[in-house]
Amino acid sequence: MKSLIVYYTWSGKTKGMAEIIARLTGADLLEIKPETPYATDYNKVVEQAKKEIREGYRPIIAPVHAELELYHVIYIGTPIWWGTMAPPLAAFLEEHDFGSKIIMPFSTHGGGGKGHSGHDIAKLCHGAQLMEMYTAYEGGGRTAEKEIFGWIQKNKLI
Repeated sequence: MKSLIVYYTWSGKTKGMAEIIARLTGADLLEIKPETPYATDYNKVVEQAKKEIREGYRPIIAPVHAELELYHVIYIGTPIWWGTMAPPLAAFLEEHDFGSKIIMPFSTHGGGGKGHSGHDIAKLCHGAQLMEMYTAYEGGGRTAEKEIFGWIQKNKLI
């Protein structure tokens, strides 16, 4: 089954997880970036992200070439911001049709867990088969590869 990893990262932790998944599965990587990058200052990005999520704002994302029809399994990665996915990833999901795909969501968090992000992803990927989300504190650290392997294996994708 041909696989694609679509992810948004701010700190680089979600990117690290996406790269582990790519090594384990051979999946293609597609990074989502907002047209206007977020601030690099943590406190500034916190305020901006809070406001965007509260208002349901979707930033314009930089153009990407994604032929989703070529893929059967799509891994979707995001940092968890206030209990949900980052707005750039939500913007990407709203723009595409995921019907008949297997969706493997994964996330990083700073201590609050995955929140309601799985439910939110399911709403934007209607028609897809949504698998259980893998989430890890700060990207999972030294155990990330082993845990990610187990998650993929549990879902019979390795």
